[in-house]
Amino acid sequence: MRRNRRTPWLRRLVQENQLSVDDLIWPIFVVDGENQRQPIPSMPGVDRLSVDLVADAVGGAVDLGIPVVALFPYTDPDLKTPDGREALNPENLVCRATRAVRDSGIDVGVLCDVALDPYNSDGHDGLVADGIILNDETVEILSQQALVQAEAGCDIMAPSDMMDGRVAAIRSALDGKGFQDVAVMSYAAKYASAFYGPFRDAVGATGALKGDKKTYQMDPGNTDEALREVAMDISEGADMVMVKPGLPYLDVVQRVKQSFGMPTFAYNVSGEYAMLRGAGDQGWIDYDKTVLEMLTGFKRAGADGILTYHAVDAAKLLKSG
Repeated sequence: MRRNRRTPWLRRLVQENQLSVDDLIWPIFVVDGENQRQPIPSMPGVDRLSVDLVADAVGGAVDLGIPVVALFPYTDPDLKTPDGREALNPENLVCRATRAVRDSGIDVGVLCDVALDPYNSDGHDGLVADGIILNDETVEILSQQALVQAEAGCDIMAPSDMMDGRVAAIRSALDGKGFQDVAVMSYAAKYASAFYGPFRDAVGATGALKGDKKTYQMDPGNTDEALREVAMDISEGADMVMVKPGLPYLDVVQRVKQSFGMPTFAYNVSGEYAMLRGAGDQGWIDYDKTVLEMLTGFKRAGADGILTYHAVDAAKLLKSG
């Protein structure tokens, strides 16, 4: 067996899974104001950017070969309401940032999150009544949110809310308004995870969340349920499916890919990023080598792509060889 490991060229020749910059989606947090670059304490190396800085940042990512960026808003607390109506504002942060990228002429895919947690004063992904997250009422709002984002120029809708039936409703809404070419990447198997903490900090949802999300996000102990969720979203018209989080759920990524043969993505979430980045900054691990090894692990599990805060770092490492 060691003969095939003898030289670098031979190892490359027989390598079964390869990580490429084409596999990477880079998330960007957007904040109001001008010339704003706000470090996120729980995510070292990640900043919130004001809209006027987004296009330049995206241009730098595209120069490295990154094909898609994902936009997430840090919404002013004064704009958060129980009905999440800022999600439907054509001038909200995500829509303005999307238009800024489109106006720049950069050839890049723009992915937009479809969920209410950045806009909901309760911090939930859906509307809340008497402590209950409302499914059908939320789906109606999400469909309108998707239309607003599509009109701004978004290429991929990524519903992350885990309401039942939302993929079919979003697909129908998009098609009905002439957005047949806008794709849907469903967060089909999204778990009620403890790994989301830094993200909630990044979008300003940490203090807002009332209760937890266990009534609509998945139980971490379940995998058969994930396959049922994925099957439902595919039947409703999802073009791609997502498993979230990533590292603790690579078995789910593998089962989804093997069961459906669909374009399958994994979200290397904020808590995973923070642990690796923090350990690297402390000198406890070799950050560069660990990033590439970890992301290759996603590919080995069957992921066609990875949404990751390491995207720019990984792209630089891959470009440098």
